[in-house]
Amino acid sequence: MPQRKRPPKGFSIQRLQPSDPSVHLDAFLRYVVAECGMSQNTVKAYRSDLAQFFEWFRGHGLPSLDDVDIKLLTDYIARLHDRKLSSPTIARHLVSIKMYFRYLVLEGVLLESKVQLLSSPKLWQRLPKVLSPDKVNALLEAPVAGDRFPLRDRALLAVMYATGCRASEVTGIRLRDLEMEQAFCRCTGKGNKERLVSLSPRALNHLTAYIEEERPRMLGLDGSDFLFVTKRGNQLSRIMVWNLVKKYAARCGCSKEVSPHTLRHSFATHMLAGGADIRSLQEMLGHASIATTQIYTRVEHSRIKSVHSNCHPRG
Repeated sequence: MPQRKRPPKGFSIQRLQPSDPSVHLDAFLRYVVAECGMSQNTVKAYRSDLAQFFEWFRGHGLPSLDDVDIKLLTDYIARLHDRKLSSPTIARHLVSIKMYFRYLVLEGVLLESKVQLLSSPKLWQRLPKVLSPDKVNALLEAPVAGDRFPLRDRALLAVMYATGCRASEVTGIRLRDLEMEQAFCRCTGKGNKERLVSLSPRALNHLTAYIEEERPRMLGLDGSDFLFVTKRGNQLSRIMVWNLVKKYAARCGCSKEVSPHTLRHSFATHMLAGGADIRSLQEMLGHASIATTQIYTRVEHSRIKSVHSNCHPRG
């Protein structure tokens, strides 16, 4: 039996050590901001999602990101399901991972990405929760005189439903963005894209009361020029908007699942029910793709089916 050759003197055999999968993370995040126009909220989500993926990667002792294939990624998605994460959250994790691998291919770090072959299951495209018009009315009237800042809160809820704006978009509105006489305002959405959104008479009335009566009392000496402010005159945060919507939703008997985005979903669904065309709705919502807007056509169809089954004599 031939003897195994020994390595030359001074040469040592080293085991292949796993590479750090996060070495390109900072460059990737700079790329999605500069080249893709992603918002800071999206960048934070990407950073969090990828940090969790990297932790899983290291736990498997994989030597390189080249070793991530469909089977391994499917195992990771199964792990996210085991953590009881919602379908949209799991879908976002997958998008974060796909974007990262796509960037590594663009930069020549990887020759190809098998991750792109994994598609989101249809189950992830679940229908969004919406409120009935009556429930929306109850929510908009929930702030009362006994609340700390009822005029601000009524104006906030009215603007969110009138425009379909995201919480981050509403908190970013400044006084100079308002055109009260023309009944619209400017807002900045994802990718720093600016669009015009219409204000309903109800929203205008609540805004006028808030701006003239309550907002001046909330501003300090160096008050912010943001439309919606805190008791110290600072910009209202997304978390505070979330808490306010939850508070008033609970007060009027809405589901615990109601969030600021529920008002956006309700706006879109009610607009379609009222006869709005899908292209106009896409512009109102600031969607880059018409496919994103089309989910609301499924919501409206689902509502019609429900009405049919409840009202038809043989439903």
